[in-house]
Amino acid sequence: MNLPIVGPVQTLEPTRLPTGVYLLSAGLFAMGSAEFLMAGVLPRVAADLDVPLATAGGLITAFALGVVLGGPPFAVLSLRWPRRATLVATQAVFAAAVAVGLVGDYRVLLVTRFVSGLAYAGYFAVAAVTAISLVTPDRTARASGVVVSGLSLAMVVGGPAGTLLGHFTSWTGGFWGVVALTAVGAVACALGLPETGPAERPSVARELVTMREPRLWNVYAVTILSTAAYMITFNYLSAILADVTRVPGAWVPAVLALFGVGAFAGLSIGGRVADRRPHRALAAGGVGIAALSVVLAVVPDRVWVVVPVVFLLGVAAFVLNPALYGRVFTIAADAPTLAGATTVSAFQLGISLTPVFAAPVLAGGAPAPAVSWIGAALALLTLPLVALDR
Repeated sequence: MNLPIVGPVQTLEPTRLPTGVYLLSAGLFAMGSAEFLMAGVLPRVAADLDVPLATAGGLITAFALGVVLGGPPFAVLSLRWPRRATLVATQAVFAAAVAVGLVGDYRVLLVTRFVSGLAYAGYFAVAAVTAISLVTPDRTARASGVVVSGLSLAMVVGGPAGTLLGHFTSWTGGFWGVVALTAVGAVACALGLPETGPAERPSVARELVTMREPRLWNVYAVTILSTAAYMITFNYLSAILADVTRVPGAWVPAVLALFGVGAFAGLSIGGRVADRRPHRALAAGGVGIAALSVVLAVVPDRVWVVVPVVFLLGVAAFVLNPALYGRVFTIAADAPTLAGATTVSAFQLGISLTPVFAAPVLAGGAPAPAVSWIGAALALLTLPLVALDR
C-alpha cells in the first residue's frame, strides 16, 4: 500500500517515527482511559446515581455500542473531511460528551457514554490512517503499533490512575482528568500535526466496494477472536491473582502492570516484524496466547510461574496488533478510513464478547482460572484463519 503524503516530505532517521505519530498515540491514551476507568468506579457510580449495579453496567455497554455500531458510519460521513480537523473535532466532541455526562443524571450519562464511544471510534480510525500517511510504506505496521500503544497504556495506567484519583475525590475526578487530557490532546493535534490526505478525492462508493473483499473480513475475524482470547484472561486476572495465586492485595496492581509492560514490548517487536512478515507475527501471537493461557489455567497457584506468564501474555497479545492493522491497510488500500473504523469496531467487539464467553463457565461454578481455557481455544481458532490469509 502506498498512501501519498500531502505536503513536504520529512527526512527522518530510519529508526525514528514522526512526532505526529506519538501525538496520535497520546490522544488515544487520553480517550481510551475513559473506557477502562468506568469499570473501576462502577459501584460508586451506582450508589451516587441511585441505580442498581446491573443497571450501572449499562454505562459500559453504551460506550461499547457507540464504538462497535457508530465507528464505520462515522468513517463514511467524515470521509471527505480534512483529517487533522476531524481528529480535533472528535476529541472535542468526546471531551464535551464526558463533561456533560458528569453533571447529569443516569439517562444523560447513558446517552453521553454512547456519544463518547462514537467519537472515540472516529478518532481511533482516523488516527490510524493518519499515522500511516506520515510514514513510508515499509513502516506502516510500526506506526500503527505506536498508535495502538496509547490504548494499552490507557488499559494499565490511565484506567487505574483515574480510579485512584476517584478514590481520593469523587468518582467523577478521574473523568474530569480525562476531559483535561483530551482537551490538551486536541490542541496538540491542531498545532503539531501536518494536514494529510489521499492524493485523489475520497470516494464512498470505492470504499464500500473495497469492504466487500472476503480477505478483509477474515482479518476482522482474527481480530475479534485474538482480542477476546487475551482479554478474557486479563478481565479476570485480578480475581485469579487475589483468590488463587494469593498475591497480596498491594501487589496485584504491580503484577497487572507487567501485562502492560509486556504489551509495549509486543508492540515494539510486532511493529518491526509485521511490515515484512505479518503472518509470522500473527501466528506467533496466536500460539503464544494459547500456550500461556493453558499455563495459567493449569498452575494458577504458582506465583513464580504466574508473574512471568502475565508479562509474556502481554507480549503475545500485542505482537498481533501491528500485523492486524498492516493486513487491513494492505488489503483495503482503497478504503483506509472505513476499514480502519471497522478494525476498531472489531477490537471492541472482541473485548465486549468476553463476558458472554465467560458467563456460562463461571455460572456453572468453575473457578476464575477456567476462563483461560476459553482464551486458549479462541487463540487456536485464529491459526487456520491466519493460514487462510497467507
